[in-house]
Amino acid sequence: MTGSIDTVGVVGAGAMGSGIIEVLAKSGVSVVARDIDAAAVEAGQSRVQGSLDKAVERGKLDADARDRAAGAITWTTELADLGSCDLIVEAAPEIRDLKLSIFTELDGIARDDAILATNTSSIPIIDIAMATGRPEQVCGLHFFNPAPVMKLVEVIETQRTDPAILAAVSAFATDRLGKRVVVCKDRSGFIVNALLIPYLCQAIAMFEAGHASAEDIDEAMQLGAGYPMGPLTLSDLVGLDVLLLAAESLHEEFAERFLAPPPLLRRMVTAGQLGRKTGQGFYTY
Repeated sequence: MTGSIDTVGVVGAGAMGSGIIEVLAKSGVSVVARDIDAAAVEAGQSRVQGSLDKAVERGKLDADARDRAAGAITWTTELADLGSCDLIVEAAPEIRDLKLSIFTELDGIARDDAILATNTSSIPIIDIAMATGRPEQVCGLHFFNPAPVMKLVEVIETQRTDPAILAAVSAFATDRLGKRVVVCKDRSGFIVNALLIPYLCQAIAMFEAGHASAEDIDEAMQLGAGYPMGPLTLSDLVGLDVLLLAAESLHEEFAERFLAPPPLLRRMVTAGQLGRKTGQGFYTY
């Protein structure tokens, strides 16, 4: 693309997508936010509005800025409504086939010069890019949860990504969104999750083996390693279903035994004990 990035589409308004939508809108970007149906759109809109209201309550945002941000968002259930966007960011659930399907559809909807980006945390981006007829215009744009708070964004290039696209996305995230950008190659987990997911899984395996309590594992890493929260608390915050999908992706790509998801993690996900979002994980909320 030759112009600036002024209008951004976001596919998915769940926990991650709604945070990205908020970041964009507060930065003065026009946002077209799409989710699968009216109920999902309403839930996403409620999440964004609630977060903006809390920012006002905490003195992080004034009421006028909140109203401008809310007014910058157009909500829709139609993917075709993203057709005029300069950049489209996919933030759908971490399901490979779903993401491939979305990008195939976006390829037929987006402007010829639009940039397509995925917020995947672990799926190889080249697989997603090759679902389109424009892999040179596809890259990773990985925000961290909660996106309005976390400063880091990973920008990921594939073997086919045009360097000009990578530069445009990096500049947008830095100059317009105020994020700190790290650029990396396309491999499962990228930088952060390639290091973080095995750590979290090892903590779960330690707990499962009865080596120590959840509280003592977490306190040990907080006070001994200086981490702001322990690995089991962080796992609950991330969501155990999200953690399982990321661990499976890493294990599939590298086939290392230590990357295999612990049996307890699978059982907790099957039981619906996903962490904070369900009220029960390694802790009760």
